[in-house]
Amino acid sequence: MKKIFVMLLFSFLIWDCTSQTTASAPENNKEENSLKLEKNDEDEYDIIVLDPQYETYLKSIAMPMNHYSEQYYKSKNEIYVTEWNIRHAQPMRYDPDFYAVSIDYNPQTDYGIKLEYKLYNFFQFINWKYKVNLGFDR
Repeated sequence: MKKIFVMLLFSFLIWDCTSQTTASAPENNKEENSLKLEKNDEDEYDIIVLDPQYETYLKSIAMPMNHYSEQYYKSKNEIYVTEWNIRHAQPMRYDPDFYAVSIDYNPQTDYGIKLEYKLYNFFQFINWKYKVNLGFDR
């Protein structure tokens, strides 16, 4: 009986330690993956992503801005934003903490290539870091 108790205690201890050290999944990252589209002082649109790894991703992993056309980024962003907002609107089906913010994106607005590029790469970053697929084709 004593051996069983020790084995159960040991198993629980191992399980408890491993559950705390696993890689961060989308849950509980409400602030990390949040983003906002806003105009800056120069009357240009920009996005703010609260995850500090995003800027590193942009500088080291993302393709250069001129790799695709602005129209390419815009068409992809329309698809990704639509899917993101669908998931945001369904908290019983998708993690409400991960999809905590809806993205106010209007494809008719001329945001400029810089914002389109950064928004596109936000979705690529989410796919890369959290393995969240929003309909990516690559």
